Amino acid sequence: MDVKPLLLFTGFFFLAACSTNQATSGPTKLGKPISEAQVAAWNIDISESGIGLPAGSSTPKIGASIYQAKCALCHGDKGQGGVANQLVGGGALNTEKPVKTVGSFWPYTATIFDYVKRSMPHQAPQSLTDDEVYGVTAYILYMNKIIGFDDMMNAKTLPLVTMPNRDGFVRVER
Repeated sequence: MDVKPLLLFTGFFFLAACSTNQATSGPTKLGKPISEAQVAAWNIDISESGIGLPAGSSTPKIGASIYQAKCALCHGDKGQGGVANQLVGGGALNTEKPVKTVGSFWPYTATIFDYVKRSMPHQAPQSLTDDEVYGVTAYILYMNKIIGFDDMMNAKTLPLVTMPNRDGFVRVER
């Protein structure tokens, strides 16, 4: 039996079915509306310069216990990685297989705060208080030997910390 006519017929049928124009009017009824409060809860972006950082403060000393309780399970007790990314070390990026960590890759401290606040811990994003996020961010910076153990991080001091790879990116203006 020659299957070419059958394949040709099937192909034409498929094209005809795909090309029918079924215009819909009105909403597609996908998803559900959300409230202004729900939008506001996720509208927490923080710029690289620190605009949008909330009130609060902490030190690596305080952040160490928060990190051990809420971060170490995934990122390792010393930031060495585990089921989640390595946060500490990384070395030079101009190698064949660079290891991109907070210490070797991230250019701005405010974006570290933003990411931790928005996304961590993985199983409960946005569950950390602002003080806890400052503490965890400070502790990660301390583990990478970027700040001291007693350095206070807040909306003023955090953006002033210069990351090792701050000049490793080229800004593209739009």
